[in-house]
Amino acid sequence: MDTHRRTIEDLLSAADIRLNGNRPWDIRVNDERLFARVLAKGTLGAGEAYMDGWWDCEAIDELVCRLTQSRLQEQLRPLRLLGDVVTAKIRNLQAPSRAFEIGRRHYDIGNDLFRAMLDRRMIYSCGYWVNADTLDDAQCAKLDLIAAKLMLQPGMRVLDIGCGWGGAPRYFARHYGVQVTGITVSERQVELGRETCNGLPVELRLQDYRDLDEEFDRVYSIGMFEHVGPKNYRTYMRTVRRCLADDGLFLLHTIGSDTTHSHTDPWIHRYIFPNGCLPSAKLITDAAENLFVLEDWHNFGPDYDRTLLAWHQNFESAWPELSNSYDERFHRAWRYYLLISAGAFRSRSNELWQIVWSTGSRQEPYRPARIR
Repeated sequence: MDTHRRTIEDLLSAADIRLNGNRPWDIRVNDERLFARVLAKGTLGAGEAYMDGWWDCEAIDELVCRLTQSRLQEQLRPLRLLGDVVTAKIRNLQAPSRAFEIGRRHYDIGNDLFRAMLDRRMIYSCGYWVNADTLDDAQCAKLDLIAAKLMLQPGMRVLDIGCGWGGAPRYFARHYGVQVTGITVSERQVELGRETCNGLPVELRLQDYRDLDEEFDRVYSIGMFEHVGPKNYRTYMRTVRRCLADDGLFLLHTIGSDTTHSHTDPWIHRYIFPNGCLPSAKLITDAAENLFVLEDWHNFGPDYDRTLLAWHQNFESAWPELSNSYDERFHRAWRYYLLISAGAFRSRSNELWQIVWSTGSRQEPYRPARIR
């Protein structure tokens, strides 16, 4: 037996995963070069090999859940990729000069893709599934939960950092009577968002968060903090504090990691979210220290598993039409991205946090909101 194959088989056995087995999470090998590629390039090699059709799996999400729970990724850290780790520690990969790169390389891929994959409001973040049966209902429940936590009142000026295609600003303006300013680094998001928010008290801007300097009654950020980077967390928090009224509230909705890192998975970095990094609880609280009073920390990470599976179902259902604009390698890359992400949340290595802060000037006690 090939030495590389035997090495991979031994590693997989710890997670009860077999090569060419008959269970949904087993790996079907289509090209024997797979083993050397994975040993040489780790998770980057595994992802690229999947994109190239060298292996398949009926349930990639469950495969990744088992791999993550067994911590096998830690045993596949090729020396050739250590340079990426060092670079992330030394350089500011999310500096102002690079702020718009994620917009160009991910969010500007095509509004047709995101319209097909997401809910009808195009909310690209975790839904709240407590009482929801559909993706639309889960996203609506998430927005109502945020509104309750922020205690939105008609006439308030509200800032959305990372507003996407304007779905959240549009919802809050219509249902809660607030005025919303939203910023994003994606030209395609601003273009579509301005169309869908036309006639509402909503202003969408193409702007880096560091350039903000005006006062708002409330500030929230949904699924954007993952692009800020550890070297900029303190700057981000200082920017929010500069823009938040003394009696205001700030809600941060972000994916979180159970471990502190300075970099992201190399495959995700290269093909999906360049320069991203998931924050840990430690890094978040360090960045907010002496700026805010922590009022509430709500974790509903398992809801992201279900959200990602809903996006995956929508993506696959729409693929016959999307295939006119995107090739099969893209198809496999996005299927892989959605399913490995679902597996990471199922394994509980990734979480979804909604954190509420005040400035410390509020006299009445904060009562955390939950939708049951």
